[in-house]
Amino acid sequence: MLPTLRQVTPIPSTDVVRLVALREDPLDVAEVIDSLGDAAAGALTLFVGRVRDHDGGRGVDGLDYSAHPSALERLREVADRVAAEHDVLGVAAVHRVGTLHVGDVAVVVATTSAHRAASFAASRALIDTLKAEVPVWKHQRFDDGSDEWVGTP
Repeated sequence: MLPTLRQVTPIPSTDVVRLVALREDPLDVAEVIDSLGDAAAGALTLFVGRVRDHDGGRGVDGLDYSAHPSALERLREVADRVAAEHDVLGVAAVHRVGTLHVGDVAVVVATTSAHRAASFAASRALIDTLKAEVPVWKHQRFDDGSDEWVGTP
């Protein structure tokens, strides 16, 4: 079994990276949006990833997310890199760990910028890089009783 993260305290924010956290409790989209309040921001781009009821043609009953102890710091590094590479005013990323059911929110990322193009690009980079580099692993449970790990080393 892969290690489970027990320490889920958010890393303190900076001027641009406002919220980075791993949470066992349900995620709050409003918290992410509120963390990015800025009068100079004309755009806020939000991505919400939810647990779907299928994968690869198979029915999904639910899943469990496990995180390596370094996951929170790696998530912060990804957020810092996106902030440095894009013309954004704010960055936020929160990922759920633990047991999730179909329809539950698994990840929320958002960015703000003066104009929409920068925010769209930054949010896309944030979710894509998070999924590629942050050691959070998904254990899917299928409706036929089988299961599989996704994203494990």
